[in-house]
Amino acid sequence: MAEQVPPSVIEELDRTSPDLETWWDSSPLIFAPWVDEVVGQAPPADQETLKVQLNRLYDAANPTDSLFVGCTTNPPLSWQAIQKDRPRWDAWVKAEHKTHPEMNQAQLFWHTYLAVVAAGAAAFQPVWKKSGHKLGYVSGQVDPRILTDMDTMIEQGVALNSQFRNVMIKMPGTAQGIAGIEELTARGIPTNATLTFALSQLTAVAESVKRGLKRARADGVDLSMWRSVVTMMLGRLEDHPVFAEQCKAAGIDLTVEKKRLSGIAVFKKAVHLFKERGYESKMLAASMRPGPTVDGREKVWHLEHLAGANVVLTVFPNVFEALLAGYDAGELQPHIDDPVPQAVIDELLKTEYFRQAYEEDGLEPAEWISYPPVVATGNQFADATNEMEAYVGDMMNA
Repeated sequence: MAEQVPPSVIEELDRTSPDLETWWDSSPLIFAPWVDEVVGQAPPADQETLKVQLNRLYDAANPTDSLFVGCTTNPPLSWQAIQKDRPRWDAWVKAEHKTHPEMNQAQLFWHTYLAVVAAGAAAFQPVWKKSGHKLGYVSGQVDPRILTDMDTMIEQGVALNSQFRNVMIKMPGTAQGIAGIEELTARGIPTNATLTFALSQLTAVAESVKRGLKRARADGVDLSMWRSVVTMMLGRLEDHPVFAEQCKAAGIDLTVEKKRLSGIAVFKKAVHLFKERGYESKMLAASMRPGPTVDGREKVWHLEHLAGANVVLTVFPNVFEALLAGYDAGELQPHIDDPVPQAVIDELLKTEYFRQAYEEDGLEPAEWISYPPVVATGNQFADATNEMEAYVGDMMNA
């Protein structure tokens, strides 16, 4: 049956380039419930075909035959994984509290967070091993409440990676976080930069990795279990209110089309520079959004315009749903080399917000931590972390 079912548009996107990687932007623990939900919403006549297609994306029983070759998580997504399986995690936290009564709330929270990350890493271990440690990575983020404490972030990164070597450490795009990426790289630990929006951050991460690799090779460090990806959070850059406010003040009609093209323009520029400079890091597109609507159908320009690229696409469940609904078979073609209209770029450069993202000298390292989408996303991640820690406290007292 599976062989007879045609490829979904998600599979067609993945095939637009042999170097394109499709990752799941959530915990693998919620994949099966998502499939059931999407299939249940489809017309009865389409359900069996859709179920086969979605299960080809990630088959927990046979992960090496799946389309997904990696996974990204963050504190909100880890918290979501717990919330979607409360009986399991309620019992787990209570049992661990009895086993480790010496742990305080903060310590048991971190112990729990490590377990959530480890569960995802275990799911992708077969892919990681079969690929010779090139694929099958799961991102685990250091505590987003300590964006400037490099030593503690490095310590947490080492701890996250030590339990499963296919855990890729998510470090923030602050001056201290990017410096920490150099140190982790020098130790042969894979990294994923997050809270990164501006070209100055993206290239700084790649340069930090370059320095770390030079140190690692000089010291004879084993790099066989190392990788580097540099995330750009597209939708979070485009949708920040400051961007809309500055466009309004400049007399710019910030349509959905222009929003999506703004992030795509920064991302494509980074991809070009990474290739031109020979960086060993790979760009990763994240925080993608549906839109705009074209000829009555909602498209996903974040995926459509990056088709055919040598990049990683880590995709939210709802964006996969939009992709399935917005495109017909054979419609997606490579567009990574298509330029963003210069007229759009020139118009958006009238705003300081876009100029800071698009120009490589748009932000100084000390300014990264105060760039509006860094502040907003960092606060959201910190809030989710606080909620998860409070949950652990509730279970300790239950």
